[in-house]
Amino acid sequence: MLKMPKWNLKLPMTRLNLNVVLFDAFSNMVLACLLEPLRVVRDQHGLDISWTILTETDLAVKSSSGIAVTPDSRKAEAVAADLALIIGGDIFRDTRSAKTLRRSLDPFISNATVIAADTGTWVLARCGYLKGRKATLHWQLLDEFAETFPQVDVKSDSVVRDGRFWTCGTAAAALDLMLDYIRDHFGSAVALDAGAMFLHDNARRHGASYPDQSLPFRASPTLKRVLQIMSETLENPEPIEALAAAANMPERSFHRLFLRELHMPPGKYYVLLRLARARELLRYGGMTRGEIALRCGFASASTLARSFRKHHGSAFV
Repeated sequence: MLKMPKWNLKLPMTRLNLNVVLFDAFSNMVLACLLEPLRVVRDQHGLDISWTILTETDLAVKSSSGIAVTPDSRKAEAVAADLALIIGGDIFRDTRSAKTLRRSLDPFISNATVIAADTGTWVLARCGYLKGRKATLHWQLLDEFAETFPQVDVKSDSVVRDGRFWTCGTAAAALDLMLDYIRDHFGSAVALDAGAMFLHDNARRHGASYPDQSLPFRASPTLKRVLQIMSETLENPEPIEALAAAANMPERSFHRLFLRELHMPPGKYYVLLRLARARELLRYGGMTRGEIALRCGFASASTLARSFRKHHGSAFV
């Protein structure tokens, strides 16, 4: 019998507070990819998630496209949080005192998980947080970063997790990393819902809820092919044995594939995919609950409601 990973027994969080530190010429796209999934989780699941925007200088900063953002408070007044986002910008080769910056960052990131995106990794390395740790940043800066900070174990991976320090470079990698964080702390069902809000055009054309962006960055080609089939058969779900045959895998190996890459059995993922589509249709489709149920492979509106409550712990609204 297959054994589920022990971490699946951990109870999900119900609240989260975070500090977001923006530096001059930060990327709007990176900021959105980190915050929007959390906003979806907060709004759709009614969880207590809040954030405070901070800046390096305590003054307004402009993004790389010229959009000004004013901090919510001074760094000295910020309180410790569960999560800290460090979003660097195009102006990162700073000659100012790293010790001064570290003293200002220490109080609110010392006990937090820290996600550094874009050149945020450079900021952390300059302050000494990454000494002896693995890290990455935007691929165009990897060589220069490795030369500047030889004490950091620089990796070319799109994302790197080393203890409480998580690093990435591009906006797409930032989205992957945030969905990983949501999956770890709020559960796979919540992560799937968050990822489903970032559908690509092909999924829209198929009329299916195929949350390609919600997949872990390490997803194998085989898994992606199977999920494409799932996304196109939400109205008439295929038996698991048929999906395994389509993947040219024994059913036992098929289950292992899902447990390894998505941390849940294929049947559960299939149901969550259908529920994510049902939520979309309820919000945007102008359909009755009975019509939504049939469109997503449920026998009736009541069956859909029961399944939604079982997997999400809340009413289908």
